[in-house]
Amino acid sequence: MMKLLLGLSLLGLLSSTVFSILVFLAAQRFTRRRRAVPGNASLPFAPPVSLFKPLHGYEPGLEEHLESFFRQDYPEYEILFGARVANDPGLEAARRVASRYPYIPVRFVLTGEPWYINAKVCTLELMERVATHDIFIVSDSDVRVTQNYLREVVAPFADKKVGAVTCLYRGIGTGLWSHLEAAGMSVEMTAGVLVANMMEGMQFTLGPTMAARRICMREMGGFGALGSYCADDFVLGNRIHNNGHTVVLSSHVIDHIVLNEDFVDSQKHQVRWMKSTRFSRPKGHFGTCLTFSVPFGILGAVAALGMHLPLLALILLGYSLLSRIAMAAMLSRNVVHETTWLRTALIFPFRDLLGFFYWAASYAGSTIVWRNQNYTLTTDGLMLPAEAEDDSKSAPAFTS
Repeated sequence: MMKLLLGLSLLGLLSSTVFSILVFLAAQRFTRRRRAVPGNASLPFAPPVSLFKPLHGYEPGLEEHLESFFRQDYPEYEILFGARVANDPGLEAARRVASRYPYIPVRFVLTGEPWYINAKVCTLELMERVATHDIFIVSDSDVRVTQNYLREVVAPFADKKVGAVTCLYRGIGTGLWSHLEAAGMSVEMTAGVLVANMMEGMQFTLGPTMAARRICMREMGGFGALGSYCADDFVLGNRIHNNGHTVVLSSHVIDHIVLNEDFVDSQKHQVRWMKSTRFSRPKGHFGTCLTFSVPFGILGAVAALGMHLPLLALILLGYSLLSRIAMAAMLSRNVVHETTWLRTALIFPFRDLLGFFYWAASYAGSTIVWRNQNYTLTTDGLMLPAEAEDDSKSAPAFTS
């Protein structure tokens, strides 16, 4: 039995090592391309754009985050804010910020009760109807950007083959559990995206920044075509890719603020995200288990100790920890440019272990709770009311 466990451990450490090598190669490729990108003064392509900011309630630091979009070094753009009701606290915060920048065109869109399961898509659909310009940039409310954000995100659209652009992001936390979740964003998410981009090109977009041409959105049926999906960001980029357009991973990196500081909320949010990925990309998600290192290091250490090989146990566990620290340090420092890269590197082995359990938990049923409503995920990430599935009551639910 112990030999079997040791063999499984060695297989897992080998596969995670191969993945780490791919991550290092992909990161080098990304940083070389970023160094080749000219500065703002050398980016003459700057067509007018419409920036979409869906809002739902107030979040810590929201006004500061929104204000960063008003300070763009960009010649012409409008910002569209959307919420369900006029007195939404997030929308009121947006009005306060907009009043300080009267020279930036701003529109406020009210959606009322949602007509799609994914309420965010209702807001985006109405924004699409009233947007003035032909390049849309959708950005979540919990992100913060620098002044060159719009210029660098829009730059790839100079190539007419490009239909969508997206960005990597570094997680920003304020407490233990939010720091761990942030490390998953900065390292685990970044690693997967970079390798996917290197191996097959971008075939999806990431929610914190989804930029697309109006004509590409029309081809896929507009934002409304995303209304039944949980992972609307993945579907948007994937459909644009499948329609023959290029999806580009921008060299720009943004701040993604982690709002889940409580242990329970953080765990539930990450399990829901993993479960969504499982239904959106089932084959790739299944293979994710072979990219973790620490769980296999622990398994190998236990097996080696059971075989009375303490030195081998120390080597296997030590290797799994050091390999994750090295990968995290490289990505957080050189790719997403975290100022706290050392802390991220040191805590990432624990996040790697947790990530394996999130992955395993994603196979525990198909039901999620999103904004206090029960939903069942089905093929391709479609989201249905839970009562539409006979077995919905028996499936465990996770909130976000």
